[in-house]
Amino acid sequence: MAVLGKINHLFKEFVYNISIKNNLPESIAREAGGKVFSFGSYRLGVHGKGSDIDTLCVAPKHVKREQFFTEMLDILKAQTEVTEISAVADAYVPVIKFVFSGIPIDLVFAQLSLPSVPDKLELLDNSLLRNLDERCVRSLNGSRVTDEMLRLVPNVAAFRIALRCIKYWAKKRAIYANVFGFFGGVAWAIAVARVCQLYPNASAASIVSKFFRIMQQWNWPQPVLLKPIEDSNLGLRIWSPSTYTQDRGHRMPIITPAYPSMCATHNVTSSTQQVKLREFERAANLTDRIMIGAASWPELFEKHDFFSRYKYYLQVIASSSTAESQLSWSGMVESRLRQLVMKLEVNNDIEIAHPFIKGYDSVVECETEEEKHDAAHGIFAKAKKTENNEDAEEKKNEANIKHTESSENGTTNGETNGKESDAVNEEETNTKIYITCLYIGLFIKPKDNTGGSRKLDISWPIQEFIKLVKSWDKYDDTCMAIVVRHIKRYFTS
Repeated sequence: MAVLGKINHLFKEFVYNISIKNNLPESIAREAGGKVFSFGSYRLGVHGKGSDIDTLCVAPKHVKREQFFTEMLDILKAQTEVTEISAVADAYVPVIKFVFSGIPIDLVFAQLSLPSVPDKLELLDNSLLRNLDERCVRSLNGSRVTDEMLRLVPNVAAFRIALRCIKYWAKKRAIYANVFGFFGGVAWAIAVARVCQLYPNASAASIVSKFFRIMQQWNWPQPVLLKPIEDSNLGLRIWSPSTYTQDRGHRMPIITPAYPSMCATHNVTSSTQQVKLREFERAANLTDRIMIGAASWPELFEKHDFFSRYKYYLQVIASSSTAESQLSWSGMVESRLRQLVMKLEVNNDIEIAHPFIKGYDSVVECETEEEKHDAAHGIFAKAKKTENNEDAEEKKNEANIKHTESSENGTTNGETNGKESDAVNEEETNTKIYITCLYIGLFIKPKDNTGGSRKLDISWPIQEFIKLVKSWDKYDDTCMAIVVRHIKRYFTS
C-alpha cells in the first residue's frame, strides 16, 4: 500500500507537469488530478509474496499515451527505489514493468475523455468508455472486470480462500499460463466466482470440491458467465459466437463480466483442453474422497508429472549472445509456442501436444565456437552451464529425458522428429551464450493392429514455426538462434 501511494503521488505530479506544458492555468492544472487503481490478484485479495501488482493509471483527456511512456517513464527511472524498469509501448496492452522497493509492478495507462480525474472516480460507469481507443479500453478492462467480479460474488471471504486454493493447485499441476493455452489468473477467478454464485452459502472447502466436478462436467463450449452479456451500444466489440466466426472456435469460453465482454480463454487449444479436463477429473475424484475423510488435502497439491508423463518431447531452444537480447527474444518465442502446438495438433497421429508452462533459463560459458554451436543446440558436454536456482528442482525432472536420433530427412522411426535451425553466428566472439529451453510433451496415438513401424514426419510444423519466429521484426541472426529437436524420456530400472 505504501508503494501504491508513492506511485499515485508520482502520477499526479506527472499529470500536473503535462497540464502546465499544455498552458493550462495553475489552478486547473492542480485540479487535473489523475488516479491509480489496482486490479488483478492484488485487488481481489489473493496475491502472494513476490506477486506482481497490476496497476492502472487513469489520466484526463489532455494527457497523451506517448507522454506517459516517455515522461512518466523518466520520472520512475529517477526514483532510487525503482529497479529493473522496462517499457513495452507496442504490446496488446502497453505496460511499464519495474520493481519499486522490492515490489514488482505492472503499470498500464488509460486516457479518459474527461477534463479532470478526481480521487472519487469509479470506473464501472460504461459511459466512461465513450470515444476511447482500443488500447485504453483494454487497459481499463482489467480494473473494471476485477471490481465487477467482487460485486457479483455472494461471499467475498469464501471466494478469496477458494480462489487462493485453486490458483495454488493450478500452479502445482502446471496448468496456469494463458500464453501457453491454459487458464490465466482472470479465467480462474471468473470460474471460481461462478461456482460461488451457484452455491452462495457454501464454505470455501465445499466450493473447491464442487469446482472441480463442475468444471469437469461443464458442457463446453457453453460459456461460463457471471451475468448476461450486455451491449451498451458504444460501438465496442463484445464476445458473440452468433456474430463472429472466431468466437465460435473458442473451446472453453470464460467471459469477462464487465462491458465490453471478452473471452479470457481464447488461447485454449484441443490439447490444453484435454490436459485440463484430465486434471479436473483427478482433482474431483480426490476432493470427493477428501470431503469424506478418505484422503488428505496435500494429495490434491502433488506436483505435476509432466517430465515423466510422455515418452516423447519436443525441446525448443532459443538462444542469444547477450542477456538483453535474450530477454526479448525468449519472450517472443514463448508467446508463439502455442502456434507450434496448434500446427502439431493438425497431425492425425498426434493426440496431445502438451506445452509446459515455463521456460528454463541458463547461461553457458564457452571457450570455442564449437562449444557455442553445441550449446545453442542443447549440448553441454564441454561448456560450463549455470542455471537459475528456481529451476533446479525442475531440472531434476528434465534429466529424465534424453535425445533420440533423427534421420537426415527429418523423420524418425515410431513417433517424433525435428529439424534444427541455424546456429549462433560463428563470427560471434562473446564467451557466454544465454539459453531458454521450452518443452512440448507428445502423446502419439497407438499403432494400428498391423504392429508395423511408423514414421511420423512433423518437419513441416517445426519449419513453419521457425519461419514464424524468425519473421519477428527484431530478430537478429547475428546474435539469436532457434532450434527445435525431439527428445525421448529416459527409462530407469
